[in-house]
Amino acid sequence: MNGILETQLDNGLKVLLKPVRTAPVATFWVWYRVGSRNEVPGKTGISHWVEHMMFKGTPSLGKGEIMHLINRNGGVDNAFTSADYTAYFELLPSDRIDLALRIESDRMVNALFDPNEVESERTVIISEREGAENEPRFWLGEEVLALAFKVHPYHHDTIGWKTDLLNITRDDLYAHYKTYYAPNNAVIVAAGDFDANEMLTKIQDAFGAIPRGKDIPPVTSVEPPQEGERRVTLKRPGPLAYFHALYHAPKASDPDFLPAFVLAGILSGVGGMSFSGGASPGRSSRLYRALVETGLATDVSCSFRATLDPAHSM
Repeated sequence: MNGILETQLDNGLKVLLKPVRTAPVATFWVWYRVGSRNEVPGKTGISHWVEHMMFKGTPSLGKGEIMHLINRNGGVDNAFTSADYTAYFELLPSDRIDLALRIESDRMVNALFDPNEVESERTVIISEREGAENEPRFWLGEEVLALAFKVHPYHHDTIGWKTDLLNITRDDLYAHYKTYYAPNNAVIVAAGDFDANEMLTKIQDAFGAIPRGKDIPPVTSVEPPQEGERRVTLKRPGPLAYFHALYHAPKASDPDFLPAFVLAGILSGVGGMSFSGGASPGRSSRLYRALVETGLATDVSCSFRATLDPAHSM
């Protein structure tokens, strides 16, 4: 953590800056504390859908202009949604990084959510889910997840249930956006070829005038202790059999998290300890040697992620 400038603006926006002068590039990230954990029944998948809508334009940046600007200036950008957060990032030549600040400060408050674009994106979101449905492990994973968590919103996948995706409205999406996309619910992380104090001044100029949002609705659901093993059998067409197991695991702030994280690495190799999780273990990992090399399975994978609330290892 050496050399990181950490501060907070008056509107609650947290800022982490790390100058790295090894190459003339810089990356700019905005993380929002909202994901599928913050969704309620009937609105599953809404956080991921809002992420998609953030690329559909503002009054000053038309549809498609964000990506065109980034590409024309030699950069790349993207976004992703998880259970606990939604993140947006740009990677640009360091002398063009101001463009990232312009884009992110604008869409933090000015995203349009045009009704026609909402309907167009509905088909994209549903198509994304249907693409995942071509993988048998998606169906099994969804069933097991719903069985493992009966109370906590970790029980549904980030993509959401299809019935909800068919019924979520433009007003639902916009209300979700206005509730969670606020400086007091966001963290800016920037690293690269810049002076930290100069970057902080630019961030203050771009984001400082954005008003603080209302208090974020807390997630109060607590998963009760599981009193016994739960099993589900899902039968679908296919040539292979799949086995999927979840174990309740500690949250990131729990003292037991790091030992459990290391244990997952011992079993699965460094792939299972990656940011994305779920990678197939290396050939030297214990799970691979015990299951694949002995012929009991053709493949095996393991993942364990850091989460705000107690989640699972699989």
